[in-house]
Amino acid sequence: MSLNLNPRTVVFDYGDVISLPQNAEDFARTVELTGLDAETLLPPYWKHRAPLDQGTISVLEYWRLIAEELGTHWDEARIQEIWISDFRSWLSIDPEVFAIIRELSEGGTRLALLSNAGADFGGYFRHGPLSGYFDEFVVSGEIDMIKPNHDIYVHTLNLLGIDADRMVFIDNKEENISAARELGITGHVYTSPGSLRAFLTELA
Repeated sequence: MSLNLNPRTVVFDYGDVISLPQNAEDFARTVELTGLDAETLLPPYWKHRAPLDQGTISVLEYWRLIAEELGTHWDEARIQEIWISDFRSWLSIDPEVFAIIRELSEGGTRLALLSNAGADFGGYFRHGPLSGYFDEFVVSGEIDMIKPNHDIYVHTLNLLGIDADRMVFIDNKEENISAARELGITGHVYTSPGSLRAFLTELA
């Protein structure tokens, strides 16, 4: 089976779309390495995530900010361990969504990735097993832009060399899709592989 949406380009978000939800075992190990509990760690973990994803702070600065806020300290070796465990927790992909990506690629549909993610994810996206399916990778942490601000969508359109009406954007957050639609981009709020397949099939 293949899906052909030409002349449109389908642009995928990564987190909780291509990827599975954060791996619980890996996150439990992350929490263990911090010496804290999840209830204590999670508020600053998410509070400082946007600057990390935008690239205004580094991974090292991110974990130091969390430590400072919680009144603890991790040396750089421990932060390396914490980072590895946390990074790994986001790497598993949904095989059903991968099947859709493969069918789009086999049908000749151009694909790209647009993710709010730290710059450390850039290498994983570009050099991992999925990399060959995508023409372009827009990683927020590399360009000091972040969804749902319009500039990151304009940047993506310019990088792809297309007008807004030729971009189809898949993201799991309503605010990100709403912002894309304001620019004339066709958007789909991801909820499941089945609903995504139905949406793309209808467009095709």
